[in-house]
Amino acid sequence: MTEQTAATSPLTAEVIEGELTSYLSEKIKTEIKPEDDIFASGLASSMFTMQLVVHLESTYDIAIIGPELKLDNFRTAQVMAALVLRLSEDGVAADA
Repeated sequence: MTEQTAATSPLTAEVIEGELTSYLSEKIKTEIKPEDDIFASGLASSMFTMQLVVHLESTYDIAIIGPELKLDNFRTAQVMAALVLRLSEDGVAADA
């Protein structure tokens, strides 16, 4: 999400899913849908998870720590959107 988008668009699951599917499609060079499991399909490796963590933290100003750092939280854009919303609602910001 660009800073301009973040300032003008409400943070919803649909917005986040759209942004993440665009990001993922660009990175893995394959069009995906929000419900596609990028790891089960072989489109991404577990090493890619760390890139996703950095991307999510910097884009959405959240901190993904402890029990949230599990592969199941990064399998689909839908699951990642839910993670972002949950961490945003909990007030777990990157600068906290």
